[in-house]
Amino acid sequence: MRHAARHRSLAVLLLLLALLVPTGGPSATAAAPVQVYGAWHCGDDYCTWSTPRTVAEFDAKNHWLVDRGDGRPSVNLVVLSFVDPLKLLHRTTDATTVNGVPAGMSREIVQYFTSHGIRVMLSIGGITYTDAWDAALAEDAGQLGRNAAAVAADLGVGIEIDYEQNTGPNLAGLQNFIDAYRSLHPYDASGADPAARLTLDTAAGDRWLIDLNRKATADWLRTDRPVLDYANAMVTARPASASTHTANWQEHLDGKSQFSPPVAPLAPAKFTAGLYLAYGRSPLPECTDFANSLQKATGDWVRNAAPNGAGTTAGLLGYMFWATEKPSTRGLGTQEPDGCEGGAGAGATAFGVPVPMGPLRQS
Repeated sequence: MRHAARHRSLAVLLLLLALLVPTGGPSATAAAPVQVYGAWHCGDDYCTWSTPRTVAEFDAKNHWLVDRGDGRPSVNLVVLSFVDPLKLLHRTTDATTVNGVPAGMSREIVQYFTSHGIRVMLSIGGITYTDAWDAALAEDAGQLGRNAAAVAADLGVGIEIDYEQNTGPNLAGLQNFIDAYRSLHPYDASGADPAARLTLDTAAGDRWLIDLNRKATADWLRTDRPVLDYANAMVTARPASASTHTANWQEHLDGKSQFSPPVAPLAPAKFTAGLYLAYGRSPLPECTDFANSLQKATGDWVRNAAPNGAGTTAGLLGYMFWATEKPSTRGLGTQEPDGCEGGAGAGATAFGVPVPMGPLRQS
């Protein structure tokens, strides 16, 4: 009886230890969910969106975005790229533009996505419109912000700032733009108001767009007083290895204390990781083969990346992919009949991406 009692006591002790000490060390902690899984969309005319399109024609080339093969969308966000900031400021109407917005970014195209539970944003800028950003900010940054806010409310979309001025960006003007936008669409942690979603693109790592990145990290992407919802770490100059991508993303987490002035660390919950869908003339696994893709190879890192001076929770918000349909005059696009169901679509299933997108982590 004494031996049996000791065995029972030992069994109870081992059970308690097993409950108190998780196996596998840090890896036992649940990975953060992928909350943002989106694609920049360049339309069929190399990111100008200059021609109106019917929904039927658009769907024939983009159906994979709303159907990964089982009726569920492949992404939960589409960012229509790009709006010319100077035309938006002037509310230009011409052969390619309607009240400052490219003619192809129509209400019907927005509703094509939103009717499937996919959030839509408009990207202002891109590298082509860097000078236009400079001119618009210098002329009337506040009015540009108010015009962007009006378009967002009218179409039921969010706005992305893609200001790629690497040398002497007009940060005071951009602050005025943001202040004007937020005066009409205050920050909304719930994510319920599409027009309140305001984001920023920054470089893949911390060594380009440094002034913009420094300002954004210090003043707009803080978890204690958020101004922008999050930033997108854009793609590298060309597709790279998984280790190169994660090293770039780690720079945002670490900041650059050696810079003068320094760049502060960025909270993992305040940015997404960028990867290519298409590049050159060969399909990328990101589009066609999830099992051999970079999103699969980097998935554990992205979902478990630890804070290093900012934020309290681990894991980036998710992924953004460059770019859908025809982003360049050269190379391969992502048009049907194949689309990217086997890459991004399969990734949405593997990562359990929520459609529609829910509230985002705030810390």
